[in-house]
Amino acid sequence: MLGFTGMKKSNLTIAVLSGKGGTGKTLVSVNLAAAAESAVYLDCDVEEPNGHLFFKPEITSEETVSAKIPLIDLDRCNGCRKCVDFCKFNALAFIKNKPVLFKDICHSCGGCALFCPQKAISEEEKSVGVIQSGMSGQVRVHTGCLNTGEASGIPIIKELLKKSATETALPVFIDCPPGSACIVMESIKDADYCILVAEPTVFGVHNLKMVCDLVEVFHKPYGVVLNKCLEAENPAEEFCKEHYVTILGRIPFDSKLGSLNSNAKIAVRENDRYREQFSALLNTVIEEANHETVAHPQR
Repeated sequence: MLGFTGMKKSNLTIAVLSGKGGTGKTLVSVNLAAAAESAVYLDCDVEEPNGHLFFKPEITSEETVSAKIPLIDLDRCNGCRKCVDFCKFNALAFIKNKPVLFKDICHSCGGCALFCPQKAISEEEKSVGVIQSGMSGQVRVHTGCLNTGEASGIPIIKELLKKSATETALPVFIDCPPGSACIVMESIKDADYCILVAEPTVFGVHNLKMVCDLVEVFHKPYGVVLNKCLEAENPAEEFCKEHYVTILGRIPFDSKLGSLNSNAKIAVRENDRYREQFSALLNTVIEEANHETVAHPQR
């Protein structure tokens, strides 16, 4: 397998994302982490984490993640409604001249407590999910899991990213949530390089463009991995060529690889050919990421 001793920056943080679920985002992130031998894998797809099904880590710790929500002192409230006017998520309302909090849609920004002139609002902790940590070979696996019904996984993702901040010598692979919502933005904000995984369809192009726009807004260097490639025309590849987007690699439509993936097995650990394939992809990603780090150090 491939080591990272020759890297210019050994603790590169690589985010893997896609415009929708099912494109092969977890396939790529899990196998790249495994190909790196010693690495950190963060599963930031907190609504439906599945990286642990592949790594099957020996769990060493589990911690609860909490978010702060408003705690209203009705005796101090004078009904000025400034908290309601401030909250853009409509988590606060006045009903029968009393403030009412809708906990499920509160985004824990803390603004209402700051704006309350009567200091009638303080904050209390609310559990939103857990983070499980463990080892799978030499890969450190951290999995975030959002409690059912919670509106936002951002507090969990923030805590997951803190895990990588303590790893000063290991490469970090972030398995991002699909799409381009706030939780995806939170997942990539500290990444050195982004890998976008795309399918060879017109619909795949639509989703690829969406995440291309996202990473460009964040000024993140990126490249594309084309998954499920066939001999036929590939609209996603044409899009990359037309827009001068770097193609990092092509993963062919392969029934054996699909079978391994469907059975939650890490292809790199099961088959020498896949180990070579993903190691080559990892080398390409390293070269691109280091080139961008040197060329654009302020990113």
